Amino acid sequence: MPKVQRFFLELKKAKNPNQSIISTKNVKIFLDTKKDVNINKFFYRQVGKDHFWRDRLLWSDKEWNKYINNKSLVTGIMKINGELIGFYEQEYHETKNEIELIQMGILKEYQGKKFGSLLLRHIIYEGFNKNVERIWVHTCSLDHKHALGNYLSKGFKIFKEETINFTF
Repeated sequence: MPKVQRFFLELKKAKNPNQSIISTKNVKIFLDTKKDVNINKFFYRQVGKDHFWRDRLLWSDKEWNKYINNKSLVTGIMKINGELIGFYEQEYHETKNEIELIQMGILKEYQGKKFGSLLLRHIIYEGFNKNVERIWVHTCSLDHKHALGNYLSKGFKIFKEETINFTF
């Protein structure tokens, strides 16, 4: 059975360098206030197909709707010139005053153009503007080859690492 490395990373408010959002012409990042399940499904399938995201592929519409209508969950959308290029899902955990970055990704045809870095900077900036104490995420060796490096370059620190068995 193949082994996969999984990394849990965190960025704490006190340790966060005051990163600002770098404005890029024609790029818009905004929250999906309509909670359109089709946006989440689209990105999960399109971004996830190259990284073995498959847990939600079997979800019914009812399960998807329950997930995205969680009052603590937000979905961010990234567009360039009106075209969808990336997304993120994050959940606010009130009891710990922290944000869990659940999913983040850029469509394949837009990868390698620094959009992932821009999106992560946005997530960090917006998260700490909401006065949370910590943002955390997990990634693994199946994710994009630059995922771990992107998190580390923004100041995230690994707080847990594990090897898991994976069935393709």
